[in-house]
Amino acid sequence: MQYWLLKSEPDQFSFDQQVKCGPKGEAWTGVRNHQAKNYLKAMAKGDLALFYHTGDERQIVGVVEIIKPAYPDPTDPTWVAVDVAAVKTLNKPIGLGAIKADPRLADLALVKAPRLSVQPVSADHWEILMAYR
Repeated sequence: MQYWLLKSEPDQFSFDQQVKCGPKGEAWTGVRNHQAKNYLKAMAKGDLALFYHTGDERQIVGVVEIIKPAYPDPTDPTWVAVDVAAVKTLNKPIGLGAIKADPRLADLALVKAPRLSVQPVSADHWEILMAYR
């Protein structure tokens, strides 16, 4: 299993909206960065991802599962999308400040390459972040 982080503007698509999609999930579309595209292509059914609210919130708010691997993005088939479904809402969101303050997370892509909308998360980093709950 691999772990990921997916970023979304909460006023465009929030984790609450993801939860409302239920088990059928929702397509993760609109990624227009080649590195992020490669990460989407590397995702497999069953992988888990952190759902991160960008903008003013800047926090991890939930966990989603990849339920359909990469396929042509319906909004522009030269890119790719994956389908994700909500797994759980975090009891307490993990803010970017707390993440940056934790030396164990210094190599996390969110800290090193914060602008990328799709990022890998190591198993060690995943365990650390899940322990914040």
